[in-house]
Amino acid sequence: MTLETTPAVRLTILIGEDDQWQHRPLYDEIIRRAHAAGLAGASVFRGVEGYGANNHIHTTRILSLSEDMPVAIMIVDREPLVREFVAGLRELRIEGSITLEPVEVVRLTPPDAG
Repeated sequence: MTLETTPAVRLTILIGEDDQWQHRPLYDEIIRRAHAAGLAGASVFRGVEGYGANNHIHTTRILSLSEDMPVAIMIVDREPLVREFVAGLRELRIEGSITLEPVEVVRLTPPDAG
């Protein structure tokens, strides 16, 4: 197998699970917009513990079970597409963190059958 790598950017958006946009979860709106923009892929991950700007710890531990768990949305694609997508998110007024990191997308290709 050979490795083919392509430079890309990983967009990570950290928000609260209870954050809303027009009475729907904000993460749902972001995923729908990423899909409509034709980005290569997007995933939402729910955290088990965390805190943000308000400094209040949210956790899934049974004795201190809380709501509004941290959520991470990750999107990977070519840099110009991701930057254009981020610019379009302004109207959502995201209060969490947004980061962009250079990554390499790895594709495994089978060896030639020659």
